[in-house]
Amino acid sequence: MPALTQPAEAPVKLPAVAASEDVVPLPRRVLVVEDNETACHQLQQLLARDARLQVDAVSDGKQALAALGERSYSVVITDLRLPHLDGMELIKEVQKRNLPVTMIVTTGSSSIDEAVQAMRLGAYDFLTKPIDLEQLRVVVDRALRERALQDELVQLRSQLHDRFSFHNIISKNPRMHAVFELINNVADTAATVLIEGSTGTGKEQIARAIHQASWRRTGPLIAVNCAALPETLLESELFGHEKGSFTSAAKQRAGRFELAHTGTIFLDEIGDVPASMQAKLLRVLQERKFERVGGTESVEVDVRVIAATNRSLRRMVKQGKFREDLYYRLNVVKIDLPPLRERTEDIPILARHFTEKYVRPGETAKQISPEAMQVLLNHDWPGNVRELENAVERACVTSRDNTILAENLPPELTAPPVPKAPFAIDLERPLPELLRQTVSMVEQQYIRKALKKAHGNVGRCARICGLSRRSMTTKLADYKIDRMAFKEE
Repeated sequence: MPALTQPAEAPVKLPAVAASEDVVPLPRRVLVVEDNETACHQLQQLLARDARLQVDAVSDGKQALAALGERSYSVVITDLRLPHLDGMELIKEVQKRNLPVTMIVTTGSSSIDEAVQAMRLGAYDFLTKPIDLEQLRVVVDRALRERALQDELVQLRSQLHDRFSFHNIISKNPRMHAVFELINNVADTAATVLIEGSTGTGKEQIARAIHQASWRRTGPLIAVNCAALPETLLESELFGHEKGSFTSAAKQRAGRFELAHTGTIFLDEIGDVPASMQAKLLRVLQERKFERVGGTESVEVDVRVIAATNRSLRRMVKQGKFREDLYYRLNVVKIDLPPLRERTEDIPILARHFTEKYVRPGETAKQISPEAMQVLLNHDWPGNVRELENAVERACVTSRDNTILAENLPPELTAPPVPKAPFAIDLERPLPELLRQTVSMVEQQYIRKALKKAHGNVGRCARICGLSRRSMTTKLADYKIDRMAFKEE
């Protein structure tokens, strides 16, 4: 490379980027990749004049990749013509490995087309030889400033993730943070835990968090979907069987409780366990022992039980569908998971988390346009977090560029079906009569839902409905609604 075109002047000034108090500034290192020893030495000397800048140099692309693998660099200044691995291939490898470094290329004035091609591959800028000192200063200064901002953004995102995550569960909702605190409090105890929440709220994730936060984390976590197993197989799956205990029992088989010894067993959809099995589960919870199907010898296990359901076990007990004694055995520590519609502040961070989860190899995570994010925020999410994950995964697959648009989201989000009328229109009846009946029906449903939320408290129910206590008492009497039926719901 020819000598620099000007005598050495002021050193390259590093940008003063204001970082937040929690962000630790990354070291500003520059790597020079140049096979011409004289040119490499001159460039290295110039950059090293700033005491805050650490400059290393290598002579080919392979050495550059090795250096990038060993330590962090803010900027790489590389020639395009290099032995072993040229500058173009070096840029491709940096992009492929998703290395957080800014690439600047140097090239002869006759090879501008190559420099442009390098920028298309991901290079930040190029310098033509012989290198002009002022141009070098401007380009490096700008590259360092932008790299500092990008590094700070990465750190802030990492801190945001750490702040709002708990054993792979992400939330900034106060109710979920209360759940996290409860998990910490019960994790190292032997208490049985009951998790209640709608489908898709993450009940299994909570169970895994409890297991991982406990001293039993070195033991197994065995999950059983009680709803997926027919009654004839459930007992064998849970407790195992002896050889010859039934037609297809060719050998002794350990059940899920035995497999979970020293660890945790997660009984999902516990509300679907048939009555005949509920008594046997009760004994296991009381004594931590059982017999295999067809066996007489008791098997003792050291296992923690976590159960989950998308229904109210208390209501099922009242309806006679679930044993009361088993309910109290399961309900030692209860965790209620709120649906996603009640924690809308989590939608943006969950959506971004899923874009990172479904990023394609060698690519960066896709951004969500403001219009698409608004669609996500407006949706009711009956399928909760699971539905949100599916929607974002679909959008990542269908979007053609790096931004997810509203049109990439599932049709049921962008164009929800028009709801049908909740009652039949009977033209044989006068409109005033139909309106009176409809108002009465809606009023009763509203009051019942408000009573449920108020747990039968008439005063609270009246406040929810925007009525006086006296008016509420009158309506309860008119509609013959027993508030005591909502007392324990």
